[in-house]
Amino acid sequence: MKILMYGVQDHEKAIIQHWADNHQAEITTTSDFLSEQTVTAVEGFDGICIQQPVVLGGPHLYAQLKSYGIKQIATRTAGYDMIDLNEAKNNGLLVTNVPAYSPYAVAELAVTQAMQLVRHIPAFQKRIANKDFRWSGLLSREIRSLTIGIIGTGRIGATAAELFKGLGANVIGFDQFPNDQLTNILNYRSSLEEVLREADIVSLHTPLFNSTRHLINKDTLKIMKNSAYLINIARGGLINTADLIEALEHGEIAGAALDTFEDETVINKKLSGQPLGDPLLEKLITMDQVMLTPHVGFFTETAIQNIVEGALDSVADVLETGTSQNLVQVHD
Repeated sequence: MKILMYGVQDHEKAIIQHWADNHQAEITTTSDFLSEQTVTAVEGFDGICIQQPVVLGGPHLYAQLKSYGIKQIATRTAGYDMIDLNEAKNNGLLVTNVPAYSPYAVAELAVTQAMQLVRHIPAFQKRIANKDFRWSGLLSREIRSLTIGIIGTGRIGATAAELFKGLGANVIGFDQFPNDQLTNILNYRSSLEEVLREADIVSLHTPLFNSTRHLINKDTLKIMKNSAYLINIARGGLINTADLIEALEHGEIAGAALDTFEDETVINKKLSGQPLGDPLLEKLITMDQVMLTPHVGFFTETAIQNIVEGALDSVADVLETGTSQNLVQVHD
């Protein structure tokens, strides 16, 4: 079994080698992302595994994979919006993801961000950097006094709800498919708008589909409390960034913590002194009420091991059986 892995980073290599040894597989790694410029490297391989923040696009890429005999694309992520599922299907390519690598890794970051926002930690750090040790204007609130709104109650959203509940918060949620097993943890609302209206902190945990793109926009932001915070550790496209900046500038919400951006071409790059090429991200960086992290919700030892092994297991399953329990279905 010969597998080519794209977008591989140093912290993955030992896990990859261990998996290869246990499965008598030959695995070649590259730091390159899969594109029409790098797709020729798949020739001679049985399967591929990717991880990349940029769209897997181009008019001929999926057909090229098919022409090399590739029958699957395994992404080392839970989200798969970078893949055109219809193009994959049209070219006989099965797509797999890693849906449950470690819900706690991502959910814990949501809680971390929430606690830093309500305790004004970023603002205090900026003051101290300027040798300003005053408290004025930064009175905090306790999590147990707040209502947390969870948008999307899948594995990660449910785990975040559980953690917030453990801190004593009142937790409410919205999901098109409510989970009856969460009734002791959160109270469902019948609409997104109800959650936005009530919550002191809104935490996004929904996948990115056409139906959820720009779920948070100028209209939905106006529904939120002026004192509320927005957290996004799911997908950048859930938020209209320009609308968020405008809402922050006008005090329509108190602040935001973003682990994902609409344009993630900057992820895992060091760009000191260089223009980002994204004026919206440049603006967010300058805003005192915004916390940014470079899509690291998944970045824990446990999660990385589960991600790599889970993705490679899916490659092997598809090659050996023609299917996988982590097969991604095409959404209309």
